[in-house]
Amino acid sequence: MADAKEDQKRDRVDDLMVHLARGRVALGAAAFAAPGLTVRLIGMGKGGDAGRDYMTRMFAAREIALGAGYLLSRGSSRRTWARLGLAVDSLDTVNGLRSRKGLPLWVTAGAVAVAGGCTALGAAKVAKDVVR
Repeated sequence: MADAKEDQKRDRVDDLMVHLARGRVALGAAAFAAPGLTVRLIGMGKGGDAGRDYMTRMFAAREIALGAGYLLSRGSSRRTWARLGLAVDSLDTVNGLRSRKGLPLWVTAGAVAVAGGCTALGAAKVAKDVVR
């Protein structure tokens, strides 16, 4: 009976990771297609800025790659993609905290909450994979 419970928990975490991966692809596609709108919606700038749009598209490509990599992989490859996502999300969380002085509080809080939540989910997935 304990095995059935473990399978259910593992499936729930992987299901959440699949949703996260789909969200990454969707966010990446939106940010790549409309970088100015994306940046405006998250409160990090207004108006045209070619450099900011370029950096936003680089972020978008990263999100698409991480999401697609997870969705298209299985087994040990999927574990690798989960670890890569955890590393990126951890660095995003730290970056959000370090950028606090230059951004409005609501922007920092939102960015850190999202990145921190993704970090927590990724850590749960990696921990489950290690314990298995």
